[in-house]
Amino acid sequence: MENRLLMGNEAVAMGALEAGVQVVTGYPGTPSTEILETVARERNENTYVEWSVNEKVAMEVAAGAAYAGARTLVTMKQVGLNVAADPLMSLTYIGVKGGMVVAVADDPGPHSSQTEQDTRAFGKFSNLPIFDPSSPQEAYLMIKKAYDLSQEMGIPVILRLTTRICHSCGTVALENNLKKNDIEGFSKDPRWVIFPKLAYKRHEWLENLQTRLSEVFSQSPFNEITGKGRVGIAASGIAHQYVADVLGDREDVTLLKVGTPYPFPQRVAIDFLTKVDKVLVIEELDPVIEEALIEASYLYKSVPIYGKKTNHLPKNGEYSYELLSQVIGKFLDNIKEKDERVNIPSLPVRPPTLCAGCAHRASFYAFKEALKKEKAVFSGDIGCYTLGNAKPLEAVHTCLCMGAGITIAQGLQHVEPDTKNVAFIGDSTFFHTGIPGIINAVYNNVNMTVVVLDNDTTAMTGHQPHPGIGVTAAGNAAPKVDIEAVAKACGVQYVKKIDPYDLEAAIKGAKEAVAFEGVSMVIFERACVVKMRKQNDYVINRNTCNGCKICVNRLGCPAIYMEQDIPTIEASQCKGCGVCSQICKMHAIEEVAIF
Repeated sequence: MENRLLMGNEAVAMGALEAGVQVVTGYPGTPSTEILETVARERNENTYVEWSVNEKVAMEVAAGAAYAGARTLVTMKQVGLNVAADPLMSLTYIGVKGGMVVAVADDPGPHSSQTEQDTRAFGKFSNLPIFDPSSPQEAYLMIKKAYDLSQEMGIPVILRLTTRICHSCGTVALENNLKKNDIEGFSKDPRWVIFPKLAYKRHEWLENLQTRLSEVFSQSPFNEITGKGRVGIAASGIAHQYVADVLGDREDVTLLKVGTPYPFPQRVAIDFLTKVDKVLVIEELDPVIEEALIEASYLYKSVPIYGKKTNHLPKNGEYSYELLSQVIGKFLDNIKEKDERVNIPSLPVRPPTLCAGCAHRASFYAFKEALKKEKAVFSGDIGCYTLGNAKPLEAVHTCLCMGAGITIAQGLQHVEPDTKNVAFIGDSTFFHTGIPGIINAVYNNVNMTVVVLDNDTTAMTGHQPHPGIGVTAAGNAAPKVDIEAVAKACGVQYVKKIDPYDLEAAIKGAKEAVAFEGVSMVIFERACVVKMRKQNDYVINRNTCNGCKICVNRLGCPAIYMEQDIPTIEASQCKGCGVCSQICKMHAIEEVAIF
């Protein structure tokens, strides 16, 4: 036994490694990213790890390995599960030979996502069992149990995490008992081919399996009833930790902790309902446990169930100790006179922004300048560059999901052919889901421009590698997939590479690209500023500056601020990109060498 301070994601990775995982795949997405990164760091030579080009590919690679009897893990965030839903739904029917765990990180809040969707809904939708940990320690234990359950039942198992579990730290008691999993290999069998007749038979089997899994989960230590009292509270995940903090050592409340929300542990729920006269359900995000308890109450013992459906709790956003202290206090008719933790001051709001020196800022500026007299729409995508929608750039007019900027632009072009449609996409997203959209545009002869913001990394999630970088998740050298060559192979006739820091060339290239009839592409190549070594500084000559504020009002670089009505550059923030000096009409922004 070894005690280690681990982030929740690290605990998941360590549990998977101890469970004998042999193939780990995924696509980086906050808050899930550190799971695969930890596996890559801690693994032995028997564990293969890869950043796949997208979540669908990751799911299918892991499934193939599980067909052969390997224990596999696939990681993603909740919106990534949308991409992987197609193979997952079919995989439920096909099943697996080795244990397969799908670790999905939900983002209540949301902090860095397009949606607040609840992965637990996928459990019922796909007939797959779900584990929902409430701490890093439990995440470590649950994934080990998940592998055993997956291998026993022959289906994938979902480990549903949330941001506060993924990124919180706690002492985790590691058992250090590495399980050896002997791979039998792939056996040719009709079961691996999903014909309609097979799907029909497997569907009945899956429905019957839910009853069996409910009984298994009713005996699980991850579901427990504590306390004594006729008032009940049911909670899961991180919300359970908050509830435990609010209740402290009081025992006049009966608390049901649900660690396996689907299939619902019905027998435990019935036992809980017999002990209480009313129940408050606390969970993030959807009323999954609430609805299950309402059903159990209807079938077995009528007990009033309160929660989201009765507007006792908000239906959106993540919960906190402060919120639940007030909600539980009102529910128990026992509001504390004063709780310093409830009355803590709010933190100041700090809106996200592109980094000082970010090449994306120059790229957006170049296209805005090139099209300032044109009717134009800039379709964006998912990544750091989504922040280009903020003032003063205001250069992202649409953003839906990974890869959708290119296809949204096509739909707009079909309806308004007199509009110049420009789609911005990052290099990692290009490989993720950008290529099919480009093929579709070429095939259907759409007049549009694709702008690839190639900063040589997957920046938003922490600088993970992708196929265009030349290194794998394990740190091994790999062939680089050239974006320009891929675009030309897809039929794009106009492709030009430009350094966005060279504003004159960038604006000229933008004008040429949008004037081209058909699909054109500009690849703005400049490494992420976080990876760059600062070469110089820029300062504003106060004697030359006329206070026009163009550098402030049109760039929005966080290194530039106003001081006594004159723009000033904060040296510690400046990255030396020189873009501001190129737009200054007074030539008041001067380069200063670093000694």
